[in-house]
Amino acid sequence: MMKPRKVERMAVENRSRLLLLVIAYLGFISLGLPDPVAGVAWPSVRDAFALPQSRFGLIFLALGCGYCASGFFGGKLTHGLGLGNLLWISSALVAGAMFASGFAPIWPMMVAAAVVWGLGSGGIDAGLNAYVSSHFSTRHVNWLHACYSLGATLGPLAMTAILVWVGSWRIGYLLVGSVLLGMTILFLITRDHWTEPVSTETENDRPTIGLRVALREPLVWIQLVIFFLYVGLEFTIGQWSYTLLTESRHVSAEISGMMAGAYYAAIGVGRVLSGVIVPRIGLDQLLRYALLTAVIGTGVFAFGSPMEFSNAGLILIGLGLAPVFPCLIARTPARLGTRLATHAVGFQVSSGMLGAALLPGFVGLFTESRGLEVVPQFAMVLAMGLFTTHELLIWMTPSHGSRVDH
Repeated sequence: MMKPRKVERMAVENRSRLLLLVIAYLGFISLGLPDPVAGVAWPSVRDAFALPQSRFGLIFLALGCGYCASGFFGGKLTHGLGLGNLLWISSALVAGAMFASGFAPIWPMMVAAAVVWGLGSGGIDAGLNAYVSSHFSTRHVNWLHACYSLGATLGPLAMTAILVWVGSWRIGYLLVGSVLLGMTILFLITRDHWTEPVSTETENDRPTIGLRVALREPLVWIQLVIFFLYVGLEFTIGQWSYTLLTESRHVSAEISGMMAGAYYAAIGVGRVLSGVIVPRIGLDQLLRYALLTAVIGTGVFAFGSPMEFSNAGLILIGLGLAPVFPCLIARTPARLGTRLATHAVGFQVSSGMLGAALLPGFVGLFTESRGLEVVPQFAMVLAMGLFTTHELLIWMTPSHGSRVDH
């Protein structure tokens, strides 16, 4: 029989694990909440500051710079600060950026706030993803990322409702900032619960060695390309769809906001379903079918001008993209070895945000000369490139599907 103290200790550990799982779910919701808000607010922000369409790309560029910096060094930041401290500090940065955007009297202040937003989001993303990929099953990783999609679904719906009922995009940013402030307090209260298990692991994984070894691994670079294309595609559709629907396809603001929300809702539903399906067919096969669905969805969205085709295309894209990020994150420890996983996940998050920063802004440069319909056409090219690169990754992965620790 177990000693009473041991039973009590196990009970405490189980309660702590459950608490961290619940907070991780909330953390992913808060991470997704601000991401699509900028896209819905953009037409109003553009009019308020009298900006050309192409200026929207500056937000992505600024956001990406901050995101890449904190994401790339996620392993070192976790080792130096402890995961608990990294989470509350990062959440505070995002909250501050939302408040700064809501009160911004001039456009450059919003661009500067986007850098801070990126720094905070990159820290949360890298820290939580490294933690859940090492501590939870693939099913939980998918469901945790479904929570991100829930936040990304609520974000555009909340901003649309505020624009329609109140007519102020600033209040939308302040509302999101208030939610992130609450999350900051929660991370701060529980910071000691996160720090101990993560710091114990990273003491055995020297960041300097891990960085050098990871950057010499060809599979790391293939995955960086995949994350660059994937997040760039997700953001291109998510951030431009509202403007495309309202200004090019003449769909009402209310319906366009609902359709933008439906896109992220499809990603969330797809991730819930993926958590159920993945044990049956395997990660690689699931991703193959999903990416093919995304290619079909972008084609429907690009060449289907009626609202019904637009909506069907957005939903297909969302369902197709749903399992990509969580499944690749969950696959990383098996592909590269657990010793490199913390650093590799940080690289992946950083590369993904670089795609989010560059690709939506890049296509935005062509909207003034070629019109907004160039956006879904560009998205279709990205989807085909993503499918092809993932096939290359499968071909390059050893047949046993995993690597031993280096």
